[in-house]
Amino acid sequence: MARQKRRREPQQAPPPLPPATRTVGQLVAETIRLYGSRFWRSLALGVAPAAAGLALAESPGAVRLALAFTVAAAAASLSFALATGVVAGERIPRRRLAEAVAFGTLTLAPAIVLLGLLGILGLLPAVIWLGFAGLIVPAITLERRRSYTRAFELARVDLAHSIGSLATLALVGLLTAYVLFFTLRSAGTAALRASAFVSVLVISPLLFLGGALLYYDQVARVGSAPRRRRRNADVHPAVQPDRAGGPDAQVEPGPAARGQ
Repeated sequence: MARQKRRREPQQAPPPLPPATRTVGQLVAETIRLYGSRFWRSLALGVAPAAAGLALAESPGAVRLALAFTVAAAAASLSFALATGVVAGERIPRRRLAEAVAFGTLTLAPAIVLLGLLGILGLLPAVIWLGFAGLIVPAITLERRRSYTRAFELARVDLAHSIGSLATLALVGLLTAYVLFFTLRSAGTAALRASAFVSVLVISPLLFLGGALLYYDQVARVGSAPRRRRRNADVHPAVQPDRAGGPDAQVEPGPAARGQ
């Protein structure tokens, strides 16, 4: 009698954590899932950065540096602003889109300078800077707040999560783009440029979608952040236990406080 093989039922993936407690790994996983579920809209986010990279490759050396500070930063800011609309499921008005691109260009310019001058060594400083100020773009597109104070507030609530998420997304995108580039390339300069264009086109949306999801993580953490404790833990100092403004008498709560 032949033994019947038991069919293994596919194990269901655990439900994703809410944004307030989402880890870096789950942020990357949710980014990939979102990319797949809204593939064509997400893929369109890579058109501007890929075109900017191709324009930089075709520019002479003297002009290339100036274009790197403007064209690349503006293209990335535009894609990031559009990515917030993809994640939110809404269309960003043109006026807010233009404001987000303007502020995003100013914010991304230092990161591009670091990458242009230091290469791969400038990746970490660029990520740290964007972890502090990069959320200015979704703050404008989704909250209509043109304020770096809001961006810094969102970053400070969980700075490790902000920087760690951007660093992980950058490394994943960089390594995947390199693998895709070397897979697609063949002999000839034109083929190399086409491979580079396709690599940026396909991989760069991961960075923008992940940054938009990071915004929701930080917003949720701001809402659930615990209140800061006082340095004295609400205990009177031992030297002057009865100093002015801090009576020690314990008063029994009245009926209103007890809900009676």
